[in-house]
Amino acid sequence: MNEIIYAGKHLITFSVSRHAHSSWEFIYCTSGSGRLIFDGGEITYQAGDVIAIPPLLYHQNESVSGFTNIHLNIRDAALNLKVPTLIRDDGNHFILDAFTAAFYHFGLNPGRQTMVLSAYANLIVGLILDGLNAPLRNPIVDEIMNSIVLSYPDENFELDQYLRSLHFNYDYLRKLFKREVGVTPHQFLVDTRLQAAAERLAGSEGRVVNISDVAHLCGFREPLYFSKVFRKKYGMSPSHFQARILEQQTAVPDGQSIKISPAADA
Repeated sequence: MNEIIYAGKHLITFSVSRHAHSSWEFIYCTSGSGRLIFDGGEITYQAGDVIAIPPLLYHQNESVSGFTNIHLNIRDAALNLKVPTLIRDDGNHFILDAFTAAFYHFGLNPGRQTMVLSAYANLIVGLILDGLNAPLRNPIVDEIMNSIVLSYPDENFELDQYLRSLHFNYDYLRKLFKREVGVTPHQFLVDTRLQAAAERLAGSEGRVVNISDVAHLCGFREPLYFSKVFRKKYGMSPSHFQARILEQQTAVPDGQSIKISPAADA
């Protein structure tokens, strides 16, 4: 039960054609947004969302702006769902950490089950079950999160100004958001930008990319500030991070087993 039989990644993608799997499929959107379309309905998702898709259910993926994801196929997942279902990761990104680790270990041992891989399969299904039972977030918190995810690439996006434009007390919104998401709106914005930057660096496909360009594309006005907060979260500078990714891509077949993880003290 809960056996990972495939782990993959989509870099910037706009469309995945209609298909089905004999096993459960779990898709974690790491950046961007899109729609999962299936017989009888559709689900709109964004970064930080997981979609659990039951076996033998045909579906397709569409996005206007593009998305990236980690996707896993798990045989005999212990879930009782009849239709694709969305689960949101929490502010600590525990589900993302588990997906990233499962992807990494599958890349080290493709097609072979290990005790570690089995442990991550059980962990992922357990986290998804917890997510299904979690209380729904306040609609205004979802609205703020959606606005941040859509606006983070704009370095002129003024989060304070946006929050004050809402018909709620500013301090109340900050406290409500932190209580439900685990971080303040400002930290969520920075974390979203940093995750997008890490994905760009990891998805460079063997090319060295300009750090300043990545900073601006992910909404950071000042490359020096970007480097400072990146080092705090991931424990190394963006250039060191990129060099390490390139080294892993050279060392591992197909350049697929890439682990992006925050520093332990972040």
